[in-house]
Amino acid sequence: MLRQLHSLPGLVAALLVAVMALTGAILATDPAQQRLHAVIPADGEMSVADLAGNVAQYYPGVEQIQRAPSGAIIVYFRSGDTSGADLIDPLSGQAITAYETPAFMRWMKNLHRSFFLDTEGRIATGSGAALMLLLAITGALMLADRAGGWRNALGPIRGTTAQRLHGMLGRAALLGLLLSALTGLYMSAGSLGLIPEALEAEPEFPPEEPLAAPLPTHTLAALKAIDLNDLRELVYPYPGDPADYYSVRTDQGAGFVHASSGEMIAFEAHSSARKIYEFIYMLHTGEGLWWLGLLLGLAALTVPVLAVTGTQIWWKRRSGMPTLAHNTPADAADTLILVGSEGNTTWGFARTLHDALTQAGYRVHTAPMNTLASGYRAAKRMLILTATYGDGGPPASATEFLAKLRRFNRTPELRYAVLGFGDRQFPRFCQYALDVDAALLGQGCTPLCPLDMIDRQSPQEFARWGRNLGDVIGTSLQLEHNPERPHTRPMQLAERVEYGADTDTPTTVFRFTAAAPTQKSGILSRLRLRYRLPYFEAGDLVGILPPGSHVPRFYSLASSSKEGILEICVRKHTDGLCSGYLHNLKPGDCIDAFIRPNPEFRPASGKAPVILIGAGTGIGPLAGFIKHNTPHHPMYLYWGGRNPQSDFLYQSELQHYLEDKRLTKLNTAFSRSADSAYVQDRINADNEELRKLIQNGAQILVCGGREMAKGVREVIDDIIAPINASVQMLKAEGRYREDVY
Repeated sequence: MLRQLHSLPGLVAALLVAVMALTGAILATDPAQQRLHAVIPADGEMSVADLAGNVAQYYPGVEQIQRAPSGAIIVYFRSGDTSGADLIDPLSGQAITAYETPAFMRWMKNLHRSFFLDTEGRIATGSGAALMLLLAITGALMLADRAGGWRNALGPIRGTTAQRLHGMLGRAALLGLLLSALTGLYMSAGSLGLIPEALEAEPEFPPEEPLAAPLPTHTLAALKAIDLNDLRELVYPYPGDPADYYSVRTDQGAGFVHASSGEMIAFEAHSSARKIYEFIYMLHTGEGLWWLGLLLGLAALTVPVLAVTGTQIWWKRRSGMPTLAHNTPADAADTLILVGSEGNTTWGFARTLHDALTQAGYRVHTAPMNTLASGYRAAKRMLILTATYGDGGPPASATEFLAKLRRFNRTPELRYAVLGFGDRQFPRFCQYALDVDAALLGQGCTPLCPLDMIDRQSPQEFARWGRNLGDVIGTSLQLEHNPERPHTRPMQLAERVEYGADTDTPTTVFRFTAAAPTQKSGILSRLRLRYRLPYFEAGDLVGILPPGSHVPRFYSLASSSKEGILEICVRKHTDGLCSGYLHNLKPGDCIDAFIRPNPEFRPASGKAPVILIGAGTGIGPLAGFIKHNTPHHPMYLYWGGRNPQSDFLYQSELQHYLEDKRLTKLNTAFSRSADSAYVQDRINADNEELRKLIQNGAQILVCGGREMAKGVREVIDDIIAPINASVQMLKAEGRYREDVY
């Protein structure tokens, strides 16, 4: 529901809100531009009478003096049959430049306020402000929900490039967009008569009576009593009319000044409602607070980008969702299939299951886990297929499931089954599926069959689970799922650097370049792909498909695309399908690969120290981080290998990084050397230094096997316990990140 409240209005109003934001951003620069030319005396330095005296020296035909909210002083004058306006220096009365509101800014203001229409235009802008308010609120709620609560809302944002850009810009601009939307909504409501629009104070005009000879303007007592910085407008008496008065408006109200006596008469103070209106107007436009106007303008500039990235996110989610035939309404279905997916691959398995059950005569409703209702009237079974995201978290379509489950009203007839999807190389394999199963049991729900888990999207394991499910429900289920092959690019092996060639488990650093497409490729494909790598950064993942397999194997990248090289570090495993395939490659051979962003595993920007910890091939991305540490921020590496003679990966590169200060300190541990040690031992030996670094804001990145990562977590917990910290706390702050296999 929350996602629908955010995405649907965003799609409908994207153009409207983007136009309002862009015009608002342009108008927001006007107060700052005026402020650049304004000369502003200090409070109490000049009175309105002093200003009038200075102006009289250069403008004998002055008709009106205005003080803009920016502080700029504008004189309107007549000279013969012509009239004009100048921006002046109040301290001297001399002109700075001619004053005229640019036609472009007038055009932009009319577009922003009413789209050049009357009531219909004001309704449209008011609706736009309301939609922007809704989008800002729902966006903030979604951000907090995906981060695991408001406490983590400022932490790293996960997802694709579009998702991260959308989240980061929305978070940065949130306060500005909320302020613009709230104040704009108030002003629109006032212009439409929905709330009383407070008018400026309008004193009654004094009775007309002949006046004595007028005094010079700079001698009038009432004008001497008004500080220049309180002035809004001073209108001079009409020339030749002995019964006319000075009209003056200030921050406090409006009145008339007797030209002969110099006294203030008929003064009317601004009402509280008017003061509120002017305060809101100032907050919305920045007039009077030029710096706020610039901040609001910067926030508004994010809206078109948010509209584009939001549309990309919506389209990718929609296009990745399979078309489901005969999807029965939820209240009429006897079988529910709820899907938790991050990259939409789990939906393919769900569609296979949906089609098989539908063909078997069941009334099936398939939907995201986030759509869990409080109850289902006809449902007899609930089948949950879910992936796990990151370090055991929920995937995108399941982030609200556990909260909704607490309000779920189960029926005695309803039974459930959970099927998890994951990769056994990661330490928390199918953890979210385990959490869902435990939560369902905690709610008193009855299992239909035990929790099961699928490793690396195995069609064989899925078919086996389907047969077991069919046996339980008394139906023969043949789940033949053929995963779609990921879209890949050809990459050509340019270089390989081998370590431990004489051992049973050699390790090789592979460096690939973009391969020219084959002649069988289309013309557009050849133009697009030739000699070009996709965008990636060190720490991202490359998925490689060995021949005859649709299941990719992922490796952490030790390079970035700007280098023109895709670099990975791979140890050969006995019976390893992909590692064996890679180790048999020769320079010039090609592979099919694709990039998966991994933004959660990279050093955060800033000058805080970075502690890199790894073992074995986990050195790959860590070496990449060091390579790109050109600002020479403090960076410490703890790495463990087997034999220093054969397995010291990246030895020459690390020595070079030490010499040019990209690497601050290197600690190595070798398990098969004279002083046999593991990386945890080196960390523990430096406990005091590491504790100080962490106290000073250091972040920790760990890459390698699960057992190593577990040992590192334990020793780090021990090191920082005296300062009342823990690895869990560092993870919540985004200062402890893992890439574990």
